[in-house]
Amino acid sequence: MEATGADSASATIPRRRSGRLRVGVRLVGDRIFNLSTLALALIILALLFGLALALLLDSSQSIHKFGWRFVISTDWDPANDIYGALPFIYGTAVSSALALLMAVPLSIGTAICLTETVPEWLSNKIGFMVELLAAIPSVVYGLWGIFVLGPWLRAYVEPALGHTLGFLPIFQGQPASVGMLTAGVLLAIMILPYISSVCTDVFRAVPQSQREAAFALGATRWEMIRMSVLPYGRSGVIGAIIFGLGRALGETIAVAMVIGNRSVISASLFQPSATLASVIANEFAEATSDLYVSSLVELGLVLLVMALLLNIVARVLVHGATRR
Repeated sequence: MEATGADSASATIPRRRSGRLRVGVRLVGDRIFNLSTLALALIILALLFGLALALLLDSSQSIHKFGWRFVISTDWDPANDIYGALPFIYGTAVSSALALLMAVPLSIGTAICLTETVPEWLSNKIGFMVELLAAIPSVVYGLWGIFVLGPWLRAYVEPALGHTLGFLPIFQGQPASVGMLTAGVLLAIMILPYISSVCTDVFRAVPQSQREAAFALGATRWEMIRMSVLPYGRSGVIGAIIFGLGRALGETIAVAMVIGNRSVISASLFQPSATLASVIANEFAEATSDLYVSSLVELGLVLLVMALLLNIVARVLVHGATRR
């Protein structure tokens, strides 16, 4: 009996050692995984800081000469080396806001339709067609805007808006096929699939028990959506909207083809304008002086700062919605 106990004790010791060895291997693997993911995250941050630093260095000449006047000046005169970014900041902000004003209701309505009202077989087909809009190249959108959307807005929509709402400054002026309204409508169509796709995934993630509880309390389908689905997915919807806004801020080719590219600030949506991205794309190849190139690079720096501020605001909004 004593020999048997000794044998079992001696057999237990190697098992404990092998178990500790396996735990040690797992811990080493976890450390390697943690360090690898940390390195990848730091690489992303390094790329961001490197991009910002490169823009800052290449725009140093413009920053040194114009200072803060660059972002508040309305003068853009390459012939005399006088540059101001305010018209392009205004054009970027207004066109993006106009696009969101039209795209957000359509996107949320589409997402609710795909998740709550239509059958699953039809939802999959409609969702696939909506997502296909994101695969269309920007230049194709631009060509369609020049030859189809712009003339249609000039012939039908803008005269109607001027006739009924002409007392408002934003709907005054001569209708034109290229201008702020055309760019806003085109941007709304371009960002719609992004916002709609994210909102659809958010609404599908809402637990079915939320819907069943609302129906059990006697709610109609609309009341169920309003009280259960929309509040549950509020943070995701805000993130989708910010994602679409970021897409609108950075759009270049399509906007450059339909906005008219004039460095002016006009209250009328019918008048031509320009954005930060469009003026960089149009004039960078034609820049003949170092100050001209530096000013265009500073426009890119301003656009980067706007995007970063937008993401900070989005993070704050999502955090607040999540806490509520």
